[in-house]
Amino acid sequence: MAFGLMLVLEGIMPFLFPSAWRETLHKLTQFQDGQLRFLGLTFMLSGLLLIYWVK
Repeated sequence: MAFGLMLVLEGIMPFLFPSAWRETLHKLTQFQDGQLRFLGLTFMLSGLLLIYWVK
């Protein structure tokens, strides 16, 4: 169920704003590995905090 919700949320941006989504992905490819790792860590911690808050 959580995976399905994640897919719905991930699909909103490319469905509603395809050109902005493409531009954002292009900018992400310009990041260095350390920047991407920090971004991934930030998303993971945000997700954990959100799960904790909802529970």
